Amino acid sequence: MRYVVVGCGNVGMELARRWTERGHTVIGTTTSPGRVDEVREVCSDAAVLRGSDEAALAEAVRGADAVVLTVSPRLSHSFDAEQRVAEYADTLAGSAQTAAAVHPRVVFTSSTSVYGAGTGTVIDEASPTTDDADASPRNFIAAEQAVLATPGGAVVRIPDVYGHPRDIDYPARVRFAHERLGGSVPFAAGALLYRIDYRDAAAALDFVVTEGLTGVYNAFPDAEVPPTNAEAFGEICKAEGLPELTYRGEIETPAVPVSSAKLRAAGFAFAH
Repeated sequence: MRYVVVGCGNVGMELARRWTERGHTVIGTTTSPGRVDEVREVCSDAAVLRGSDEAALAEAVRGADAVVLTVSPRLSHSFDAEQRVAEYADTLAGSAQTAAAVHPRVVFTSSTSVYGAGTGTVIDEASPTTDDADASPRNFIAAEQAVLATPGGAVVRIPDVYGHPRDIDYPARVRFAHERLGGSVPFAAGALLYRIDYRDAAAALDFVVTEGLTGVYNAFPDAEVPPTNAEAFGEICKAEGLPELTYRGEIETPAVPVSSAKLRAAGFAFAH
């Protein structure tokens, strides 16, 4: 099989590694020419492009059996409000709309932010998405809509990704918030801190592609309900001898449990 992974971050690279080890041809993309050698260590070949570049993406996906989008907005372009809007629109909605225009089988890696704080007692794939005007949910939802409008479109919604050796661990994130952000974070105190190991995120995408699944799937480890942001980060602050964080509640994520029963019923199991 021939696959294209658009956006070779930690999840994209792990997905590519899984496929190349099984003998598939994998083309990985990056926006940075300096990462080409790194991508080629895992992928059959690398292409330097932005997902929203239709001509470049059309060439990269020629002859592919599936295209997986694991794109993420650049952090350096996310602090300024105006720049953040443009970055999310181009990276998320732009990439998905372009991919859907050039290939019939696209799988998009979406985010917990599409649910906002959530409603009811449990969130599943039939739960409504948020009407929050923030750039994150607005563009993740627009990307989902573009992909799902195609016959072979699939969306995998994942929470915060952790576990990769290059990741910043949670104590370091808390220290960063105090040192660089004045101890104030844009998240909601009562939101549940759902997390997924990068290997499980890649495995879920692999599963959806290889099983030929379409539609929307939650990939939230749901064996137990996680603590809230305030509970989890409060414990870290206490252990690190730091003051409590201040939660501004600007970015809403689920405050009620999320179910991945649909994905598990299809045969997927979380390993980490």
